[in-house]
Amino acid sequence: MNTLYRRSRRIPLTAAAAVAAAMLTCVVAQARAQVIAPPVPASLQVEAGHTAFLVAHARGTQDYICLLAPGGFEWTFFTPQATLFDDYGRQVITHFLSGNPFEQAKARATWQHSQDTSAVWAATIASSTDSAFVAGDAIPWLLLRVVGAADGTTLGGVLSATTFVQRVNTRGGLVPAAGCKRSADVGVKALVPYTADYVFYRHD
Repeated sequence: MNTLYRRSRRIPLTAAAAVAAAMLTCVVAQARAQVIAPPVPASLQVEAGHTAFLVAHARGTQDYICLLAPGGFEWTFFTPQATLFDDYGRQVITHFLSGNPFEQAKARATWQHSQDTSAVWAATIASSTDSAFVAGDAIPWLLLRVVGAADGTTLGGVLSATTFVQRVNTRGGLVPAAGCKRSADVGVKALVPYTADYVFYRHD
C-alpha cells in the first residue's frame, strides 16, 4: 500500500512540473519576442545574425578624475557606476569597470546580472554623437563587442550569451566644464549623473 501511495503521489507532481516548465518556456519565448531594439545611427547597428534579447534602463554616474595632462590639467574618465532596471523598476544588472579575466585582467566595461551573477566584459567599437539621435547635453551612444563572459552561479546565465551591447538614449554624464584647472585640483573626482538604455544582443 505504501509503495502504491508513493507512486500515485509522484504522477501529479511530475505532471505539474512539466506544465510549469512549459509555461516558463512560453513566458521566456514571449519575453524574447517582445524585445525591440531602438533605432540607432548606422555606425552603431549590430551585424546580421545577432538579435536583441534584453533592454535595461540605467541610472548612475560617469566618473571623472582631474589629472595632469600635456599642456595643463584635464578631466579623465575612469569608471561608470550604474544600476540597470527592467520596465517594472526592478533591479536587474549592475554596471561598472573591472578586469576582464579573459584578457589578463584588462579593464573593461562590465555588466553583472543581479540574480545569477552572470557577467560580460565589452570593448567599445563605435560611438556616435549624431544630433539626429543623441542629445547635445549627453554622452555619446556606443556599440560594444563582448570580449569576455561568465555564467555566474547558473550554467547559461542571463548575460553569458551576450555578443554585443548598445548604449542608447543617453542623458547627462558629460565631462565637467570646470573644476580641473590647477595643481590643487589633481586627484579631485567628479561623479556626473547620467541615464541610458542598454540593449543586449546574442547570436540568433
